[in-house]
Amino acid sequence: MTAPSAPRRPGADALARIGHPVPAVDPADASPHTFPDGGTWRTEIPSVEGPEALAVVLKESARLDVPVHRISQGSGVWMLTDVEITEMVDSCAERDIELCLFTGPRGTWDIGGSTRTDSGGAGLRARGHDALAGCVEDAVRATGLGVKCLLVADEGVLWSLHRLRAAGALPADTTFKLSALTGPVNPASYEVYERLGADSLNVPSDLSPAHLTEIRRVSRAPMDMYVEAPDDLGGYVRMYEVAELIRRGAPLYVKFGLSKATGIYPYGAHVRDHALATARERVRRGRLALDLLARHGAEGGMSPLGARLPGELRRFAVPEGD
Repeated sequence: MTAPSAPRRPGADALARIGHPVPAVDPADASPHTFPDGGTWRTEIPSVEGPEALAVVLKESARLDVPVHRISQGSGVWMLTDVEITEMVDSCAERDIELCLFTGPRGTWDIGGSTRTDSGGAGLRARGHDALAGCVEDAVRATGLGVKCLLVADEGVLWSLHRLRAAGALPADTTFKLSALTGPVNPASYEVYERLGADSLNVPSDLSPAHLTEIRRVSRAPMDMYVEAPDDLGGYVRMYEVAELIRRGAPLYVKFGLSKATGIYPYGAHVRDHALATARERVRRGRLALDLLARHGAEGGMSPLGARLPGELRRFAVPEGD
């Protein structure tokens, strides 16, 4: 790991030459937290939907020299065969990259009509016992095949999986990542998800730097954030803020999404060419963001490749008898 560095503000030197004032950086805004290895940021390539897309990402990341800590998939464990999961596990293990797969049924793919109303209804939550049980089934299957990180979009599923982890029904080193589709938007909700068992939490990409500072005053749980968000999450492009987002939000997973791209969930061969092209471009977006960090003098502080654990986090007590 290179030592964390104090970022310069974009354009500061040039603006100073013409007497244009540059806002001062307030040290009190900076996050006091790091990953257990001392790093302040890690990288994630999302929406890698199968072995073929993974191969594209690995090849492109080597070509463009983009370090990758985590690969995540959005369609779900149920959309992959055992052979495909095993191939992805092995490919990521060879590069010492964490693989994260999405668990089970979600409200948006269910028969419940409320998710299609203007209000969005219950959103991505697991509707009823069977949906909850489907997520648990996915978790047991995936971890049995060597997957160590699971994406979760429901607080009941999260709490159930955390209890199973505490009881030894899931491996103790399994980590749970809260989906961007249900990410918390205030410090209190962020803390609740941490206590329910989340090991890293996606936050919406429209949170301000001040919001990140507020969250960091109550929780050190790793944060995940799209510096470029898919259109269904707002399509925000915040690459020029990446140094400040790390300074305020550390420990932070910097996620390289892609706006102006058709959605690919649930993935199948009918969208193969689009999925592979967008996987390749996500890596390129990562290279652009890393170049920005370097130009702003803020490239220091990246966790060592292969680092994946979040460190000690606060949890609600698991009831006796679980």
